[in-house]
Amino acid sequence: MTFRERLRALPTFPPGLPPFGVDLDDLTTAPATPQELFGRWFDDALAAGVGTPHAATLSTADAAGHVHARTLVIKDVTDDGWWFAGHATSPKGRDLAQNAHAALTVFWRDLGRQVRVTGRATSAGGEAGAADFRARPDGSRAAGLVGHQSEPLGSQQEYWDAFADRLVEAREQPAAVAPAWTAWALAPATVEFWQASDDRGQTRLRYRATDPTAATETAPTWTKELLWP
Repeated sequence: MTFRERLRALPTFPPGLPPFGVDLDDLTTAPATPQELFGRWFDDALAAGVGTPHAATLSTADAAGHVHARTLVIKDVTDDGWWFAGHATSPKGRDLAQNAHAALTVFWRDLGRQVRVTGRATSAGGEAGAADFRARPDGSRAAGLVGHQSEPLGSQQEYWDAFADRLVEAREQPAAVAPAWTAWALAPATVEFWQASDDRGQTRLRYRATDPTAATETAPTWTKELLWP
């Protein structure tokens, strides 16, 4: 069997997928904001036992348009947007400094659901980044204190030694913060909710900010619309 044949033989979703959870014949009854619907879907994912339901793929691009993606965890969802964190000196931090446009994609296979968020990511400032860092477990803080993310590494032992030193620091100095640690909020211009089904194809509902340029300053109003799959 070829690799292509092996891929095509795999099932995409399990049977018994849930309904969308919104009256698609009357979108005025849908939640007023995408954050609210995301919260409902997130609760469904927790109830269904979906593994790592707060994981998301963050896609960024530099000034030349080169696109980069990585999986991280969402730190919060508020009126300001979807929150994530990392080093300002990391590839994602450098991308966002050049081009604030970004996208987050959340995929819950067990429910046949995907959420796509697009907009502009803005740093929340030094204190927000420090607070996020201090809230991390010791091991995660140690990894952050090591720094040098995505730089060439001479040997694995070199990293293990640096991590061990920083783990001691993290445990002995709980207030220590990686200097470039940053919390970003992705203020959404569009949020799309995608639902597969067992026998009725797919459903796509998009929330579109009527004034996405003002989304970081005032609460946007939202247009809700169905999309062809």
